[in-house]
Amino acid sequence: MIQSPQTDPPDGSAPHAVGNEPAPAGHTTRAAPPDPHDERPDPRFGILGQLSVHGRTMSVTSPVRRAVLTACLLRYGRPIGIAEFSEILWDDPPVSATANLRSHVTGLRRDLDEVEPGLGDRMRTYRGAQCGYGLEIAPDEFDLPRFTAAVQRGRNWLLSGSHKSAVDALEQAVGLWNGPFGQDLPPTRWFNAHIAGLNNARLDAYQDLFTASVLAGRTIMLAYRIESVIAEAPYRQHLWELLAAVHCLHGDTVSTLSVVNRCQKLFAEDLGLDLPPGIEAMRTAALNWDREEAMRLVASRTQDSAERCQCRRPPRPSS
Repeated sequence: MIQSPQTDPPDGSAPHAVGNEPAPAGHTTRAAPPDPHDERPDPRFGILGQLSVHGRTMSVTSPVRRAVLTACLLRYGRPIGIAEFSEILWDDPPVSATANLRSHVTGLRRDLDEVEPGLGDRMRTYRGAQCGYGLEIAPDEFDLPRFTAAVQRGRNWLLSGSHKSAVDALEQAVGLWNGPFGQDLPPTRWFNAHIAGLNNARLDAYQDLFTASVLAGRTIMLAYRIESVIAEAPYRQHLWELLAAVHCLHGDTVSTLSVVNRCQKLFAEDLGLDLPPGIEAMRTAALNWDREEAMRLVASRTQDSAERCQCRRPPRPSS
């Protein structure tokens, strides 16, 4: 889904790329074979942004039902016990928690059947030692496993030097999102942990995408895209480095210094921190009109950033 470059997407997510540029002189990237994952149909269930089923947002159903479906998707493949479900939905479960849960599961089945007849049967009731509820779906029907796989492909291409292929894979990954995760979910400890983890994974994916785009020479509208994500996550140092790098590579020293000064003021006033060394180095490159140094700085951060992201991979949906 490609957003127009003239307007911000209505859901607050970063806009998509518009056009490519040739790679900088002397800088080559490896080609990769076409990705067979491009041909798959759209996922049936989506949680990356607004909860959706077959592309229809589930905002019309009750907040508790949406929370029940979201929890089952995050734990798909395994039932959630009734006692655990109560703690997921309420930090301090009411006395009527079990009865309320059963009522909401019944209502959720009706909601799913309205979207697709028979889909409510996917919401299973488990008896015996695993007494609880669960959703029967295949990984390919769900957007979160697709996102996780696309991010990993993109990160692997990035580390191997196949920058254009990395861009393509990471565009697939971020294209699955329609806004930040966690809107209208109960503010419980369980959901808050998933909200923080998934939204950080989304920002990591954008960061990798922007890095790959710089290294592949795809910088048309890239400064705008980075600014859009900085507006959402202003304390991510690497985003500021990438934004300064894009202006430096375009030979725009004034814009590069403006980015550096904005970052310096923000970090000093809000966090009490000095200007990060990577951004200071980018300022030096801009003052020296040294585009090759700017590119080298971006490339040198790739390995370190990828290794850090490997340590905080997107959470497994079944965890």
